[in-house]
Amino acid sequence: MPDNNSDMNITLIVALVVIGLLAGIFSGFMGIGGGVIMIPLMILLLGFNQHEAQGTSLAVLAIPVTFLAAYNYYAEGHVNWKFALIIAVAFVIGGYFGSKFAVKIDQSMLKKIFGVVLVLAAIKLFTSK
Repeated sequence: MPDNNSDMNITLIVALVVIGLLAGIFSGFMGIGGGVIMIPLMILLLGFNQHEAQGTSLAVLAIPVTFLAAYNYYAEGHVNWKFALIIAVAFVIGGYFGSKFAVKIDQSMLKKIFGVVLVLAAIKLFTSK
């Protein structure tokens, strides 16, 4: 993992900006979690391992990051705040327990689980009407 201070060269900064822009664009455009984009890109472009990529992705996805995208959907009448609040509370609880479990799993197994989830989601999207 690159050192937070000494390794901040222009190539790294460009890679970080590209990852952030792509995650934001896809998240706002398709409503997908930015982690679906950020995690593979952090592994490929930054050389992170699965744990580093997942942890960094979670650190990025704090409430202010998605607020403006969610506001655009709200302004068009496409947000159910009651459902969002219930999901958010459950997400916080699930995120806590999921992360406690994930940090104890071997990195290679965690990467395989992540890949299977992405493949299953893709198959579902391709086969649904």
